[in-house]
Amino acid sequence: MYTLSNRLRLFSVILMVVGLVGLVIGFAQRPGSIEEVKERMAAHDAHGGGHGEAAVQAEGHHGEEDAHGGDAHYEHVLHQLQNKPWAALYVAAFFFFMIALGVLAFYAIQFASQAGWSPVLFRVMEAITAYLVPGGLILFVILALSGFHVNHLFVWADPEVVAHDALIQGKTSWLNSWGFIIRAAIFLGGWLLYRHFAVKYSRKQDEDSEGNKWYKKSFKISAGFLVFFIYTESMMSWDWIMSFDPHWFSTLFGWYVFASLFVSGITTIALITIYLKSKGYMEFVNNSHIHDLAKFMFGISIFWTYLWFSQFMLIWYSNIPEEVTYFITRIEDYRLPFFGMLVMNFIFPLLVLMNSDFKRVNWFVVMAGIVILCGHYIDVYNMVMPATVGESWFIGISEISAVLLFLGLFLFVVFRALTKAPLLAKGNPYLEESKHFHY
Repeated sequence: MYTLSNRLRLFSVILMVVGLVGLVIGFAQRPGSIEEVKERMAAHDAHGGGHGEAAVQAEGHHGEEDAHGGDAHYEHVLHQLQNKPWAALYVAAFFFFMIALGVLAFYAIQFASQAGWSPVLFRVMEAITAYLVPGGLILFVILALSGFHVNHLFVWADPEVVAHDALIQGKTSWLNSWGFIIRAAIFLGGWLLYRHFAVKYSRKQDEDSEGNKWYKKSFKISAGFLVFFIYTESMMSWDWIMSFDPHWFSTLFGWYVFASLFVSGITTIALITIYLKSKGYMEFVNNSHIHDLAKFMFGISIFWTYLWFSQFMLIWYSNIPEEVTYFITRIEDYRLPFFGMLVMNFIFPLLVLMNSDFKRVNWFVVMAGIVILCGHYIDVYNMVMPATVGESWFIGISEISAVLLFLGLFLFVVFRALTKAPLLAKGNPYLEESKHFHY
């Protein structure tokens, strides 16, 4: 049985406390009026710049825009800066939730495909998916607040905007507050229900020494869940990410978000497994298991790049104005995170994990994993921030604090869940094959 060390527990609690305090400060520092925005922008101009390249550009252009639109530009910047801590909170909440969701899908695939190599890793997967409960509840609250326009994250939730936007009016049958919340409840309810029964059957299988009754039940619900998941994940990506830009859509977007959450989840499985092995646990996991996880990290990174390129290339080539605005905004205002993400999510894994021998070197896999996770956080950042914060973005106390808060919560929940059951799923019929797996 795994025992949660006092040091790790204290570390996770400190992360949560520091993150929460930082977020409170971030919300407290939001400007409350147009006059305050003017003062801040004047102060930035006086000091010769802002917090980031895009912020500098925005503040440098405010004089010309103000001359044409009165206080309209300042009001626009006010909404952006008021959105900033909300957007930072949302990005971090979604990122850590999508890791657990990616692991849940990977776990179901192992049962549905009757994989023989992975049963020794099942308890790590079950522990990571434990985060779906608190992470899902927090995300649901943020979505509900956003859907009912407590903040300005989703422009389609603002009746004033919708009243003057014919395109959004045409989408109100889907993009409306109650529909948005009800769909979110269905998505989360379905995912959590599968997780509940999958873990329950896994524990029952431990106690069943006579047959594979519970394993067969796990197989059936996993196959059914995957059908439910592939539909709900696509709709989730439309609702929770793509609707930030309601004028834009991509038919590839559901797959693109899936690739991001899938590789992030698999990477987290690898990192936690390597950590547990370094602490003397999971002696039944060998280098071939780590090698296979690293192969998935490499392969899904290439798949993610294929989807990214397909989406980008088709939109760039067709050059339709309402489509290209999505990428123009990101290339012009988010150049460093936009292209930096491509390096971290494609070029780095390609160079580091292509060699088969490197996939068996733990510190190499850890290094690649950390870069991949950081890259996919920036990917989520790039999907959310341009529509919510625009050119007023910069990495500040809100972004750092939100990551620390959810990282602390994630570590606490996952490692506490590891203490609830033996680290080896003993009753699995493929256990011996998994223990002796060699590539």
